[in-house]
Order: sequence, then C-alpha cells, then structure tokens
Amino acid sequence: MTKNPTTDVTACLALNDGTLFFGKGFGAEGVTVGELCFNTAMTGYQEIMTDPSYAGQIVTFTFPHIGNVGTTLEDDEAINPVAEGMVVKWDVTDPSNWRAQNKLSDWLAARGKIAISGVDTRRLTRAIRAIGAPHVALAYSEDGQFDTDDVIAKARAFKGLEGLDLAKEVTCAQSYHWNECRWAWGEGFAIQKDPKFKVVAIDYGAKRNILRSLASVGCDVTVLPATSTAEDVLRHNPDGVFLSNGPGDPAATGIYAVPMIQGVLEQKDIPLFGICLGHQMLALALGAKTIKMNHGHHGANHPVKDIETGKVEITSMNHGFAVDTQILPEGVLETHVSLFDGSNCGLRVEGKPVFSVQYHPEASPGPQDSHYLFEKFADLMNR
Repeated sequence: MTKNPTTDVTACLALNDGTLFFGKGFGAEGVTVGELCFNTAMTGYQEIMTDPSYAGQIVTFTFPHIGNVGTTLEDDEAINPVAEGMVVKWDVTDPSNWRAQNKLSDWLAARGKIAISGVDTRRLTRAIRAIGAPHVALAYSEDGQFDTDDVIAKARAFKGLEGLDLAKEVTCAQSYHWNECRWAWGEGFAIQKDPKFKVVAIDYGAKRNILRSLASVGCDVTVLPATSTAEDVLRHNPDGVFLSNGPGDPAATGIYAVPMIQGVLEQKDIPLFGICLGHQMLALALGAKTIKMNHGHHGANHPVKDIETGKVEITSMNHGFAVDTQILPEGVLETHVSLFDGSNCGLRVEGKPVFSVQYHPEASPGPQDSHYLFEKFADLMNR
C-alpha cells in the first residue's frame, strides 16, 4: 500500500493518463471506475446522481456548494444513485434546507457510492475539455492508505462507454403503471385521476420527472422494459409512444431498440416522442447515425435554438453522444441546435406526428422552458 502524500488525504482520483488528484473521501469506502464528466448545474446534485443516464460515469460538479441542501426522497429520479461517483470542490457541510431529510455524505454511504472533496474542479474541468472525457478510477479509504499504481491501473483497464449497452442494466425488469404528476409547492406530487391518453413509455433509463410530466398533461402511462418489441408496445393499443432517456452507446442499444421503433413507425397514426437516448434511438431507426462527443453536454444552462421558430430555450442536458446531422435521411428535419457548439438537439419527421429532442424538457434539475413539449405530444394525440 502507498501512503497518501498528506495526513488528511483519504481519497484519490486517477485519470488514465496517470494524473492523480487527492482529497477527502466521503460516502462509501472502496474503489469505482467510470468515464469522468463535468456538470455545470448550480442545483440538483441529487437528481443528477440518480439520473439513470449517468450509469458508467463519475460526475465532477463545477458548482462549489454541493450538499448544502442535503437530500430528500422526493428528489430521487431513480430508486438509487446510478452515477458511479462524485467529485466536488468543497467539503460537504451540514444541510440547511427545510426539505432536507439526510446529509449528502450519509445518503451516499447508505447507497454504496464513493465521493471525493477538495479537488481543484476548475483544473479538472479544463482537463476534460482538453483531452475528452477520460477513463478514471476513484478510491476512498478512511485510513488514507491506497496503492496509487493500482488505482491508475484500474482507470486504464476501464473500457469506456463506446459500444456499451447500459440501457439493459438500468431499465425496469417488468412493465408497470405510472400516474404521479409533477411536484407542486405546498402540495407535493398529485395523482392523475382523469387521464385522456394511453401512452406506452419505453424505459431506457427513464427519469421519474419525465413520467410525471407525461402524467401531468393527461397521460395514463404504461412503462415497458427497454427490450420490448413492437408487438409488446402495440398490444396496449396506445394513443402515443414515448422513448425515454438512458445511458451508454446508442448504437449498442439500437440493436434491439431500432426494430421496435421501426415497427411502431409503420403504424402511421401513432404519435411518437423521444428524449435524449430516445431521441438518438429514433434517429437510428430513421436511418441516421450517432457520434461520440469530446466531453458531452452536462448541465442546466444550455441554450438551444428552435430553428423553425427562432425561439431560444435554456435547457437541461446530459449526453455524451449526439446525432450526426451531416447526412440526414430524406424527410427527417433538424428542428433544434445547441448554441454552444451547433450540435443537433431535435428532429421531426415530415408529415408524421413524430419528433424528439436531445435535451431534457422535464428539467429536475434545470429550467422549465421546454415543458411545452409534453403539451405538444398531448396535442398530437388529441388530434
């Protein structure tokens, strides 16, 4: 074992190029590996850690005050944190918020997730932007003893997300019904008691607030596993079909998702709406391709322009792959672009009630500029 360089160091983050960052560990002790990304959101660390789209990733938070509002069960986007680990600048303080039920450090420890504080996250973010999302290993030992050579070796042994189908790991095991609506101040989560539309949602790693957003616009939602077939979907006689967010390489998930989507698209009158990985799955089903981004988009302040209206929305994003719009199939139109880098953020099919976006209109965390997209989906079903 290698003694850490200072007496108060209990955690180590190793990049696959051999760079080491030391700090204080919190959460659960152990070692974890993943792709390192950075998230610029100023709020919502709990929602980010429980977003299934972060499977296989360790998240660097650029906002310094992480943990200051504690945690609450109402803010979970999945049953447990899905991100592999957390990297922050400042030590986590005691929570100061009337909704807090637990400390962030205790919440992570109870769920077996490793975190490190005291890291120069500005330097780390610059490194990610320069070299692309690196493969890393994160180690935490309360006694401050860890073998840095072994931690580096674990980072180098991680094979990355390209070619990796993670939707199968985070999807539901069996179908279930959802009728909970969005959270409202002073009321909590309402229940949709008078739904107008039957919607089948394919779970590639669906966030709860997406399902709540569907219920809030009048949808009676049946959630199906990622590997469901077109026959499984159509058996429910849906008014609309929704494709959820999720993690991993869309090309890998597309092996089984694309035939299902193509089977649904053959039913010309069924509206179809996709978000994030669901957007990429739709693109692949239509004949487009996806590409790996240098460091992806992860945050809650991303400007997106609607090409058709000229409107600019501030959006929440979380993706490391994007649809390649250099060559789009005939009849498939680009509808939205990122104003950060011009990458694709939306598609629609000419003459069909089919559309998708790369960003997260359900927020949690983030602005609510794009909630109207759920209403657009409902309007298509109503027609």
